[in-house]
Amino acid sequence: MLGRMAAPSLAELVDPAHTAVITSEIQNGVVGANSALPALADAARPMVAKVAALCFAARAAGVQVVHATASRRADGAGSNTNARLFLAVRKSPVALLPGSFDAEVVPELGPEPADLVLNRLHGLNPMAGTDLDPVLRNLGITTIVVTGVSVNVAVTNLVMDAVNLGYQVVLPRDGVCGIPAAYADAVIDNSLNLLATLTTVDEIVGVWSTTDPTAHKDAS
Repeated sequence: MLGRMAAPSLAELVDPAHTAVITSEIQNGVVGANSALPALADAARPMVAKVAALCFAARAAGVQVVHATASRRADGAGSNTNARLFLAVRKSPVALLPGSFDAEVVPELGPEPADLVLNRLHGLNPMAGTDLDPVLRNLGITTIVVTGVSVNVAVTNLVMDAVNLGYQVVLPRDGVCGIPAAYADAVIDNSLNLLATLTTVDEIVGVWSTTDPTAHKDAS
């Protein structure tokens, strides 16, 4: 009888040669001062600081950072209307118009010139029916570190879609947010725990702090 294969270590999973950090909807109009969802924005403040530190460490280690944003045209063309969430967004005074301040990544995260910013007009998460999967594959990415909002919808959908597509998923629990906090914790502990490797921002940063970014560049 064949023995069970040992699970990869965190260092193996987040090797810069094949890892990307994905930020989900960490935008001015979602978690910033002008949020369409003020309760979520309030809860997300500690998370934003943690993800900023994670992105800084990722860049230093040669890890690709990808910001996945959501927006909606003024005429709504191409955006969903088939759920209460989409209808609420349509009625919000924060329009998240493409190219607007509200649709931009929060300044704490940059974005820096080497970062990629991928916007979408539709759907519930950055992966389904977007450029994210082919872009990651073209970069040779096999592990994604999922951050952002919200565990209620987009983050959970992103983890599931990424696993279905064959990616390893690492989830720093202090790098994501949902409301209420007790619900988000329950989803992480009872659902996402079955799909992703749970960790913290500090643990990932600790791994990358010992990484030689020139080795990653030479390997690529």
